Amino acid sequence: MGTYRFPMEIREVIQDALPTDTSLFGSIPRLQYTYFPAGHAKALHPDSMLVEGIRGSGKSFWWAALQSAEHRLLLDTILPKTGITEKTFVSQGFGEKPSPDNYPGRDALADLLISFDARQIWRTILVVHLMRESRENLAPLANLNSWRERINWVHRHPEEIERLIFDADRQLDRSGSYHLILFDALDRTTDDWKSMYSLVKGLLQVLLEFRPYKRIRPKAFVRPDHLEDSAVGDFPDSSKVLTSKVQLSWPRNDLYGLFLQHLANEQENGHLFRDACQDGFGIRWSKHEHLFLVPEKLRDEEEFQRGVFHAMTGPWMGPTARHGFPYTWLPNHLGDSRRQVSPRTFLAALRHAAADSTRADHPYPLHYGSIRRSVQEAAKIRVFEMQEDYAWVETLMEPLEGLAVPCPFEEIAGRWKDDETLEKLRRRILQAWVKLPPAHIDSDAAGIRVDLEDLGLFERMRDGRVNLPDVYRVGYRIRRRGGVKVVARE
Repeated sequence: MGTYRFPMEIREVIQDALPTDTSLFGSIPRLQYTYFPAGHAKALHPDSMLVEGIRGSGKSFWWAALQSAEHRLLLDTILPKTGITEKTFVSQGFGEKPSPDNYPGRDALADLLISFDARQIWRTILVVHLMRESRENLAPLANLNSWRERINWVHRHPEEIERLIFDADRQLDRSGSYHLILFDALDRTTDDWKSMYSLVKGLLQVLLEFRPYKRIRPKAFVRPDHLEDSAVGDFPDSSKVLTSKVQLSWPRNDLYGLFLQHLANEQENGHLFRDACQDGFGIRWSKHEHLFLVPEKLRDEEEFQRGVFHAMTGPWMGPTARHGFPYTWLPNHLGDSRRQVSPRTFLAALRHAAADSTRADHPYPLHYGSIRRSVQEAAKIRVFEMQEDYAWVETLMEPLEGLAVPCPFEEIAGRWKDDETLEKLRRRILQAWVKLPPAHIDSDAAGIRVDLEDLGLFERMRDGRVNLPDVYRVGYRIRRRGGVKVVARE
């Protein structure tokens, strides 16, 4: 199995199959490129109301895909244990794109938070969607057009609202259906952490409130830093929600399963990849409707995945085995400090590796040098994404350029002091240049360290030193002896 080589044409298949715009990973891809990790079945189940995942882990994808009847139908076929079917009712509780009929936007939320607590706001959104989907219609509420009026009405009519929720749940239970109300992109709700923590806390209170119902299921997709502060769990029985959260993670076998599904379903030349799997490994691809599903061996058995991937790359990350093995090397160098890898980053790295120049002396489609350089390209994407979400990180990382890690934190704090970095950052915060600033900036450099650890950029080693995962280290041009080269300045 280890001596088989894929034809060189597989390079073009990889380039054509993988997305060129990684920002689109949060939208719904065509059905044939939709991969359902077995490990996500628990996260997608209606009873898992709090789902945590890093950026690029698929939170926004599932938020969108669960609203698609054809995706729910395929999900029911591949992962029937999720309990979700084509007939499941799905509503938008909050999302990245404006949708004032479904939920208030950022500015409206800021105004509403002056008059109402966050729990009242989220609960009203949920009630409005229940009223729309069920036959239970409260005419006074249905006739109100503004969210302020709706929240006021819901707050002042607790008995009517309780009856509506009870009857809607009973109706769903009789039909054997669930009603999911999905919440995503909570970082788009506000620009400051106090409001963010208030909104997250209010949403967790709503999740707790609806646990006793059988079929009504609010489901929130959140990032780890949304739950870090103790303020979000400062209400009775919060542990019942927080301890039941499910992580949306991508173990190595699912990252490669996603990659292989893209290759098998490439419309023009996917047959070249499928035929090579048959010729080299005896693996047949079966078709379901209009797409090829990853065979069980290639989903779950890493030995077969490794063999197929090494037939594209060769067995080593250099001339000899001491340089490492491509199958393990790539995901190991793309993970954050929690060892979590974004599938978006993984696919972007492989596409860049396939687009790199060929080597006449390398008989495999992908050269190990191209794979090494692909980490640099993936690092650029991760840095750009971090800049989009937390613009203040760039201010903190600029003075660290050229630093060698691992290093004592005092060395980092010294660079910040010499550069007056924290003073610069505070000025930018006061001038409203910075959205969602470091939550612990009041604790100076030590607090900033905690914030960067929460984001997965800094890793605290056992001896207290600071290390950075390659996917960030390379992008921020921080050195490590023997590591992947940093991204060159453009």
